[in-house]
This record gives sequence, structure tokens and C-alpha cells, in this order.
Amino acid sequence: MLVWTDRLSRVLAGAGGIVIFAVALTVTASVIMRNIGLRGISGDFELVEMSCAFAAGLFLPLCQLTKGHVMVDLFTNWMPSVVTAQIDRIWLLAFAIGWAILCYFMIHGLIEMRDYGDRSMLMSLPLWWAYVPAVLGAGGSSLIAFAQTIVPSKFTAVGG
Repeated sequence: MLVWTDRLSRVLAGAGGIVIFAVALTVTASVIMRNIGLRGISGDFELVEMSCAFAAGLFLPLCQLTKGHVMVDLFTNWMPSVVTAQIDRIWLLAFAIGWAILCYFMIHGLIEMRDYGDRSMLMSLPLWWAYVPAVLGAGGSSLIAFAQTIVPSKFTAVGG
């Protein structure tokens, strides 16, 4: 299961990186076109907005797998490691439940946005597309956090 969750999180993060790289190239081409007197790519800022939503959602599972979230151990630093491990396990379960709830509501938001048919102003991109990677990210993060709750000491990124 560790290998599966590691691969899932890295594939999603890789997809997020590809999206950001592609949009960076698009914006660069648009700026160069404007500077040499051509018309830039119409709606390039819409692509930036949507790609940020895509990437943020797709990077969530890797962040959960590597436990890259902010942790404050000011009050638990003095406790024995057995106690802090149990507190961490409780928080991992809270994260898992929180991600699952977030995923549930994002699915409903996606359905509502799709049914409403709202589109971006210049490129006419369906706005519900931005929900898809967020649902994948929240769902993947929830699964990883549940797995980390079950086997906490073994669930970190492979090689990380």
C-alpha cells in the first residue's frame, strides 16, 4: 500500500507540475508576442488562474504523504515519543476525515458548477474543470491520511 500511495501522490504532483510548466510556457510566449508587437494569447490570465487551481489540488496528496503540513509541537515537544505518536495519529485521523468531507462538498460543487454551465470570460472554459483536480487531490489525501492512521510509522514517501 505504501508503494501505491507513493506512486499515486507522485503521479498527481507530476501532473500538477506539467500543468504549471505548460502555463508558464504559454505566458512566456504571450509576453514575448506582446513585446514584439503581436497580439498576445487571449485569456492567458485565465489559464494562470485555472492552472493554479489545478496544481494546488494535484499537489495535496504528496504534501499529505510527506506530512508537509504545518505542525506546531510547542505543547507536545516535552512529552514522551509514545504520547506524541498517539497525538499525531489522532491528528492524522482528523486530517483524513477533513479531507473526505472536503472531497464530498467539492464533488457537489463540481456538479452544481457543471449544471449551471458557468464559463470563463475570454476563453469560455467551463469553470467546473477546476474542481476535478481538487476532488482528486482531496480524495487522494484522505486515502493517504487514513493509511497513515492505520500504519503511522511506515507511511511516509518512499525514499523521503
